[in-house]
Amino acid sequence: MEKLQNQMSFYQLSEISVSYRPKFKASERPQVSTSQEVYSILFNNWDIDKIELQEQFKILLLNRANKIIGIYEVSSGGMCGTVADPKLIFSTALKACASSIILTHNHPSGNLKPSQADIALTQKIIGAGSFLDIAVLDHIIITSEGYYSFQDEGII
Repeated sequence: MEKLQNQMSFYQLSEISVSYRPKFKASERPQVSTSQEVYSILFNNWDIDKIELQEQFKILLLNRANKIIGIYEVSSGGMCGTVADPKLIFSTALKACASSIILTHNHPSGNLKPSQADIALTQKIIGAGSFLDIAVLDHIIITSEGYYSFQDEGII
């Protein structure tokens, strides 16, 4: 009897479903083509009370026309770091059917220079993205006073 119960529980699996219901028509989404436009959108959608307090990592999800599908907060950490898990980044990008992404995080210190960890993470995510055919267009570090674009600086 116990063996039969174990076999029955094996077949009782959770059903996974994915749905996609955008709130805006594709024609109404903002389109980005420069790092300044991306920074402006990010800054206006960032919690200003946390920008100098707590490091946060977010991604901008884009369609093939570089129109923004949405912004997703990957992680929120402390004063000097946060964990950006590539599995969370790409599971979100895949669920949103994003063609490309822009990585972004803030530096509460106000220092715009990327760390070696920032550069290494960016390269790791670019590699994973190329395997999944999801382009990483930029990585932008933001502060309350400005931004740093990996693309503009030739790092990507």
